[in-house]
Amino acid sequence: MGQLDVDPRMRAWLIGKGLISLRMKDACGERYTARLVEQWTGLVSSELKACLKIGDSAALFREVELSCADQVWVFAQSVIPDATLCAHPWLAELGDSPLGELLATLSGVERSSYEYAWLRADDPLSARALRGADVAPQGLWARRSRILLRGAPLLAQEAFLPSTGRT
Repeated sequence: MGQLDVDPRMRAWLIGKGLISLRMKDACGERYTARLVEQWTGLVSSELKACLKIGDSAALFREVELSCADQVWVFAQSVIPDATLCAHPWLAELGDSPLGELLATLSGVERSSYEYAWLRADDPLSARALRGADVAPQGLWARRSRILLRGAPLLAQEAFLPSTGRT
């Protein structure tokens, strides 16, 4: 990340310490909201299978928008493989709650280092984050990490929209 050309305001949010939802709550106060956008079961791409290190062909996809003052700052997508969902069925019942905050309260949770990337607007994650946008940027900064919940893997991906850090 040190070598990449990232807007300083965005860099602070992208690589800052701590859960993004808690950092946003601190920055936005009562203007912070988290909203479940969509949740569905779908096929897992070969790229996601490799990242998750799984053989499952299906997973629960969960998408949440984290906003400040009605501006979406972060689009978060969780990919929960079938085997993980069978071991932890409550993961399908989170509603608007950010996944990271709940996982932080549990024992037996391990998170990998973050991977960072600039995703073009037509990348699947960027495209979902930008659907309905009046004017779409050429791409978005994103990060992801693999999480083990008592040995069961899931993936947390976050795309940072241009409004991030601007109130």
